[in-house]
Amino acid sequence: MSSLLTTDLGLISWAEAYALQQRIVAARKAGTIDDVFLLCEHPHVITLGRNANRGNLLASEGVLRQKNVQLQPTNRGGDITYHGPGQIVGYPIVNLGGIKRDVGWYVRVLEEAMIRASREFGVESFRVPGKTGIWVHSESTEEKLGAIGVHLSRWVTSHGFAYNVSTDLRYFDLIVPCGIAGRKATSLEKLLRRDVKLAEVQAYLTRHLAELLSLEPRALSREELQGELAQIDAATFLGK
Repeated sequence: MSSLLTTDLGLISWAEAYALQQRIVAARKAGTIDDVFLLCEHPHVITLGRNANRGNLLASEGVLRQKNVQLQPTNRGGDITYHGPGQIVGYPIVNLGGIKRDVGWYVRVLEEAMIRASREFGVESFRVPGKTGIWVHSESTEEKLGAIGVHLSRWVTSHGFAYNVSTDLRYFDLIVPCGIAGRKATSLEKLLRRDVKLAEVQAYLTRHLAELLSLEPRALSREELQGELAQIDAATFLGK
């Protein structure tokens, strides 16, 4: 079984994580690294997908500065979303060419990994037709527990999903989450009414994602991953 190298980056800026993704994407396209799964948290940032409607940003630049929230355009799919502490952001960088060349299938895999991880805590989440991500029932409608936005280049994936564990949900009031009016975000801790450790959720997400992709997870520290990438860069330079 092929490996899924899994690295917990901890709290890392969106820009730094994106630069790391780009290095891994290049290596994955070249076949010099196995599939990789990055897990992290971001400082407060609002990201805009390729086709995002700026009208779904409800806060002024002044308010964003006051709350220390960055605004970042991206090349992922989807509309607008928020990332912040207490939210697990997962970036799978996998070559679907060797697994299954089907974007819709891949998005369903990401949803299913979050659905199965939620079930480990007794939370039943589900898909809503026509809307990506995973949802739970609230009093009168659905609330979003996990969001998805992906990018593919030559069948190598980047970006991924965001799963709310202990996220400060007030920051979602700065946007229309994922461009869907009348729908709010929720978190695992809000649903369970207790504290939840991020590491426990990360372990479930990793296991279920690896199973769904038929890959064997192999943990790498951040330093070990950087070391592998440095060796790849050196070998590439010497081969020119």
